[in-house]
Amino acid sequence: MADLATFSLADVVRCSSELRLSSTGAASMEDAAARVVGHLYDTIIDGATGDRAISLIRLFKTHPYGALEPEQRAFADRLLGDHRPEPTMRCLTLLATRGHQPDWNDRHSSRGHAAIPLPSEKIVQSAPMISQLIAQLGVDISALLRPEPDVIVDLAQRSYNVFHVPEAKGSPYIPAQNDFVIPFGIRSVLGFGGMLPSGNLFATIMFTKTAVPRETADLFANVALAVKLAILPFDGGATFAGAVGT
Repeated sequence: MADLATFSLADVVRCSSELRLSSTGAASMEDAAARVVGHLYDTIIDGATGDRAISLIRLFKTHPYGALEPEQRAFADRLLGDHRPEPTMRCLTLLATRGHQPDWNDRHSSRGHAAIPLPSEKIVQSAPMISQLIAQLGVDISALLRPEPDVIVDLAQRSYNVFHVPEAKGSPYIPAQNDFVIPFGIRSVLGFGGMLPSGNLFATIMFTKTAVPRETADLFANVALAVKLAILPFDGGATFAGAVGT
């Protein structure tokens, strides 16, 4: 267990080791991602109460529109309206989710985040949380939406920052204030991730009941590497459970 209020470098080392082991035997990236978010959800606590410090944790990955599952593609189409995208258009796709509510534990139950289309920089910038996530991580939006083979290797080898909202209540970057943030007592939001060799972004986002200071948030940039190593074997392979090469 790790107390989020006193999270330290020693916790980073232990947590990273456990995350890498957690994906052993996984059959797909979705499976590995589910094990990652499950481990973080179960082992990061509020030391003052002994309860879980995370209300909701999700792991996303950008994915080409043309390789989405039918259910995900239908979801993206509803958001796109009349726009007909190219198969290569990136979508921010929910891979795994764990949380306090029953429907927060199945990605198929997501009502608003199954596969969020990212058709252009303008559209991305109009979505406050997504645009801030990408900006704070330090990812170039144009490189994310249109990854070029000659820069993908460099992007995958870089280290990235964290997405951190210390006070979620009232933040313009965190939506669903009245339906989620306030009723579930969300104090802070923390995201960490990076780029995979395929040129796709992965990001873990934690909505916590415990306030997360900046110095604690910064430590999770190191945890991002462990998450990457857990899902990396499936980059370019089986992304979704039961799928091959998608």
